Amino acid sequence: MSAPAPAGATSVAGLLGEIADVGRDATRGGWSRFVYADAELTLREWFVEQAQRRSLEVETDRNGAIWAWRPGTGPAGAAGSPHAIVTGSHLDSVPGGGAFDGPLGVASALAAVDLLDARGVRTERPLAVVAFPEEEGARFGVACLGSRLLAGAIDPDRARGLRDADGRTFAEVAAGAGLDVDRIGPDPARLAGIDAFVELHVEQGRGLVDLGQPVAIGSSILGHGRWRFSVTGEGNHAGTTRMVDRRDPMVVAAGIVLAARDAAVAHAEARATVGRVVPVPGGTNVIASRVDLWLDARHPDDAVTAAVVAEIERQASRLAAAQGCAVTLTEESYGGTVHFDADLSGRLARVLPDAPVLDTGAGHDAGVLASAIPTAMLFTRNPTGVSHSPEEACEDADAEAGAVALADVLERLLQEPVGVS
Repeated sequence: MSAPAPAGATSVAGLLGEIADVGRDATRGGWSRFVYADAELTLREWFVEQAQRRSLEVETDRNGAIWAWRPGTGPAGAAGSPHAIVTGSHLDSVPGGGAFDGPLGVASALAAVDLLDARGVRTERPLAVVAFPEEEGARFGVACLGSRLLAGAIDPDRARGLRDADGRTFAEVAAGAGLDVDRIGPDPARLAGIDAFVELHVEQGRGLVDLGQPVAIGSSILGHGRWRFSVTGEGNHAGTTRMVDRRDPMVVAAGIVLAARDAAVAHAEARATVGRVVPVPGGTNVIASRVDLWLDARHPDDAVTAAVVAEIERQASRLAAAQGCAVTLTEESYGGTVHFDADLSGRLARVLPDAPVLDTGAGHDAGVLASAIPTAMLFTRNPTGVSHSPEEACEDADAEAGAVALADVLERLLQEPVGVS
C-alpha cells in the first residue's frame, strides 16, 4: 500500500466532520437521512460544493444520481475516446443508522481525488465520483433505487408509484426536488461510457477486525430481498371484545416474526429479519384491522433464500387461518447473489496484495450495476463490527488507509485499459 496522504490532502475524517450533525435523530439515536428529505438534500448540496471546490464538473442524471467529473486528457466524446472509471457510494441512511454507511465511500472518493491531484496523476481516462440516491430504500422501500433505474433493474412506472410512509409517491417527492420524473429509467449510453465502478464502503461485519487488516477487497454479495406481509383481520375495541371473539392480525404478525427466525435457523448462513411492523390504525386500545410487516431474507444460495421465504409464507398462512385472518405476501425487491467481476477484482488484488478478500451480506449499488458493467468493492475496517446502528464506527487512521487504497486502485485503473492482466 502507498504512503499516507500528503499534508495538503483533505482527510476523510475532516470531510465527515463537516456533515456530522446533518440528520442526527434525537428519537432513534444515530442519523436518519432519507432520500429527498431535508437532511439528505443538505448532504447533496454538500457533495456538490465539495466537487466544485475540486473543479469537478457536476451533473445530476435522469435518475437523481449526482456525478462529479474529473476530465481526462483524451478527446471527450470522440469515437474511440477513453471510457471513465467511476467511484462513489450513497448519502442516505436507514432510520437511526450509523455515520459511515454510504458517506464514508463518498468522502473517501473525494479524498482519493485529492491524492491523485497531489501525486500529479493525469490520464486520458476521465474519473467520476457518484452519489446514488435511495440506496437504503428507507423511504420508498426499494434498495438501490437510483442504480436500479440506471441499470434497468426496475420498471420506471413502478418506481414512480412507490409510496413513502406518508403516502407520497416517489414521482411527487422527486419532482419536488427538481427531477424530471418522466425521464427516469435505464441510461444505456451512460453505462456504455464506464469501464469500471469501484465502491468503497465501511465493512458491515467483523471480518477485518478479526483479521487485523484495515482494508479488504469484496468478492460477492449474498442474494437478498424484501417482502411485505399484509395480515387483515377485524378491527375492534380492546376492552369490549372477548379474546375468543377476536380476529387479531397482530397475533398472526407475532407468529410470522418467530417463523422467520425459525426458518432461517434451519439453514446454515441464512438470515431472516422482520425489522418493521405497522399496525392499522395503531391505537393502544384498538385491535388492529391490518398489520403490515416487512421481511428481509438472505443467503448465498438463491434457492435457499426462496425456500426460507416459502416456509415463512406457509407458516403465515397457517397462523392466519387459525386466527380467522387473511394474509398476502408481496415481493418488493430481490437481487440474486452477485460475484464481482473477476478480472477487475484481480487487478485490485495486484494493487493491494495484502488486502484480504471478503464477501458481504449487505447489498450495494456496486452489486446492482454488476449486471451491466464491471464492478468491485473495497471495505474499510469497522472496529465494532456493527452497522445500521449508531454503534457503527471507523477509526480515522483506517479511513485514511481506505482513501489511500482507493486512490492507488483508481490510479492504476485510470492508467491501464480494463482487461489488462
